Amino acid sequence: QVQLVESGGGLVQPGESLRLTCAASGKIFRPYVMGWYRQAPGKQRELVATISSSSSTNFADSVKGRATISGDNAKNTVYLQMNSLKPEDTAVYYCNFNPTYGRTVWGQGTQVTVSS
Repeated sequence: QVQLVESGGGLVQPGESLRLTCAASGKIFRPYVMGWYRQAPGKQRELVATISSSSSTNFADSVKGRATISGDNAKNTVYLQMNSLKPEDTAVYYCNFNPTYGRTVWGQGTQVTVSS
């Protein structure tokens, strides 16, 4: 069973930056894709960014140019750096672990609020 521990959410002002961290533990087999999704009130959960165990990345159009995602395979940890944050980035951010062989796992979510 894979478990995810998220950290890094909080309240920031527009234009500021934030880094989210997600660490996976348990029986982890490659290949896999890890990343972040978000859900704002009244909206569906949507992709933010993902990175595969072979370092391929994917970004939502809404964060391209403002977000970077990186991974540490030795630690099974993924980092999402978001810059130039906007109020519309406010949401609960969920880490996702999606292995090719095995079950998809979601984190418990971390709140990101962008407000002045």
